[in-house]
Amino acid sequence: MDNSIYSIKICSLQGKSIELSDYKNKFILFVNVASKCGFTPQYKELEELHKTYKDKIVVIGVPCNQFGQQEQGTASEIQEFCEVNYGVSFLITEKIDVKGTNQHPLYAWLTSKKLNGKKSSSVKWNFQKYIVSPEGKLIDYYFSITKPLSSKITRHLN
Repeated sequence: MDNSIYSIKICSLQGKSIELSDYKNKFILFVNVASKCGFTPQYKELEELHKTYKDKIVVIGVPCNQFGQQEQGTASEIQEFCEVNYGVSFLITEKIDVKGTNQHPLYAWLTSKKLNGKKSSSVKWNFQKYIVSPEGKLIDYYFSITKPLSSKITRHLN
C-alpha cells in the first residue's frame, strides 16, 4: 500500500479532484479552517503566505465543522465567505472531518506516525497547521495560535 501523501484523494470545494502529487517539490501547508472562529482572521495571513511564497509553498484550506460547529456553511457559502471577507485565492477543499470515526484519509495521514513516519498528533481546534516537505514528508504541525507568517513556518521557505 502506498503510504505517500501524494496518493490521498480529496476534492476541491467545487467538487473537482485535487491531485496532491501536482505539488511535489513544494511545501504544502494544510490548515483546517472555519468561517465563524476566533482564528478566522488568519485567512488574511494565509492569503499573504500564499501570495508571498507561491513559488515555494501551496496553502490548502480544509473546511471542518467539528469544532464548535463553526463551519456550517455549504460549499458555495464557504467560498463566498472566503473570497468576500478575505480575498482568498488559495485552494480550499471540500468540507471534511479531521478527527473521529469519519476522519478523512488526509488527516489520518497527517495525524498518524504509522502513516506519516514522523509523529502522531490530534487536531485540537480550527486553524491547526500541518506542513509537509517538498518530498512529501511531514515536517511538523502547529496549533491554532501559530500565525501563518510565523517564523516557525516561514523559516522553511527562506
